Order: sequence, then structure tokens, then C-alpha cells
Amino acid sequence: MMTSPRLRSLEDKHAVLERQIGAQDARPKPDDLELARLKREKLRLREEIEKLRRPS
Repeated sequence: MMTSPRLRSLEDKHAVLERQIGAQDARPKPDDLELARLKREKLRLREEIEKLRRPS
């Protein structure tokens, strides 16, 4: 199965968010608002990725 450029781009952004969330969690005093924003964006991307992966 070939990956579309759009899907690959979303997966890359999702991976970046995953790293940012990990870095924020590792801080002694994580910014709760920023952490919540990152998690919401990651979830939004995950949902979009799943839509693109579903067969038409």
C-alpha cells in the first residue's frame, strides 16, 4: 500500500507532537495549558489520519 503525501505529512506532524508532548511532560513543571493544546492537536491529527486510511 502506497502512502499518500498528505498522509505522510500528517504522520510526520503527529510524530513531532508526540516528541513535544514528551518534552513537556519531562519538564519539572510542565505547562498544563500547552500540554493540553498539544494533546488536542495530536488527537485531531490522529482522527484525520484514520479518515485517510479508511478505504473509500
